[in-house]
Amino acid sequence: MIKPHGAEELKPLYVEDDVVRAQLLEEAAGLPAVVVSSAAASSAVMLGSGYFTPLTGFMDAADAKSVAANMHTTDGLLWPTPVVNVVPGDQVPAGVAPGSRIALLDPNVDGNPVIAVQEVTAIESLSDAERAAIIDQVFGTDDDAHPGVAAFKAAGDTLIAGPIEVLNFSYFPGDFPATFRTAVELRAEIAERGWDRVVAFQTRNPMHRAHEELCRMAQQAVEADGILIHMLLGKLKAGDIPADVRDASIRKMVELYFPENTVMIAGYGFDMLYAGPREAVLHAIFRQNSGCTHLIVGRDHAGVGDYYGAFDAQTIFDGISDALEIEIFRGDHTVWCNECNEVVMMRDCPHGGDAYLFLSGTQVREMLAAGEALPPEFARPEVADILAEYYQQETVGA
Repeated sequence: MIKPHGAEELKPLYVEDDVVRAQLLEEAAGLPAVVVSSAAASSAVMLGSGYFTPLTGFMDAADAKSVAANMHTTDGLLWPTPVVNVVPGDQVPAGVAPGSRIALLDPNVDGNPVIAVQEVTAIESLSDAERAAIIDQVFGTDDDAHPGVAAFKAAGDTLIAGPIEVLNFSYFPGDFPATFRTAVELRAEIAERGWDRVVAFQTRNPMHRAHEELCRMAQQAVEADGILIHMLLGKLKAGDIPADVRDASIRKMVELYFPENTVMIAGYGFDMLYAGPREAVLHAIFRQNSGCTHLIVGRDHAGVGDYYGAFDAQTIFDGISDALEIEIFRGDHTVWCNECNEVVMMRDCPHGGDAYLFLSGTQVREMLAAGEALPPEFARPEVADILAEYYQQETVGA
């Protein structure tokens, strides 16, 4: 099986041993405590799950700035986005210094339980200029309307760096028991299925016909044994469809329209960054860590608004492919062509725009909220029914 990123073996930071975990929880009760940001809590889940192999915890300022500036840590590891525990300076407990141990509390679960114990190696304040540089380099903008920028600015100005021991996976196993999977579990299932070549599809949205066919095209092109449809389960921007609705619609599509035992459906516990090209590289790393050999990167992958070029998330891989073992399948805009009578990638189709079926996101939402059927060329009717039920409930509740 494909090796993890930057390591010979996966390095999940979740404490598997029940006795050791209980001892750490007991220790945490007497430690200084910090309620971390949602982003840091989801990073702890990713570290615990093995998706962030080979990282051992939260980065210090030197690594965070190096990653932002050139996508490498100070010791040369390819990494596209800072993995940091950032808090407001006045929330660092008194007396905590390098060498201290602290309890990290989960902001997303009632009662703020301990999600991890961290050994503090550094506490560093970022200047306004340093924060601005990191934001501009990672997100390509400092616009507060960008959800990733807004979340980073809101988190604070003080980095608490150091390795962590993860004690639970937050709300994800409880809320998504059939879907949440760690990288450890995905590797085990891929091995059990006997798959050698696996193509991953990243999604934070429901899958329409174009996404479905893109998965088939990629599987055929790379001769993959199977497909991993891997959905984000963490926090999204306002207006995005909730994970449980996406999960139900994707499962229905796979059940009805894919051959049995050719698709794995799973989810991961991370908050969306909307960082476009940088996030595409991150997606590649944790799909490699999951055991996938290929990742589909399509048009405007991990983007939001008009902050990134349509294919920036593909071209970013041009200079870094040697640092990754996973390969990128580059998809074009995928649409239904009335002349071809099938879903096509535009680059492979001789017909023009008049032959293509286009529906904007706004049109789709309005049709679903009104109970109107989406064209079967755009969405499978069974998927459209699940989405329509959600949008109609939202309309009634508004």
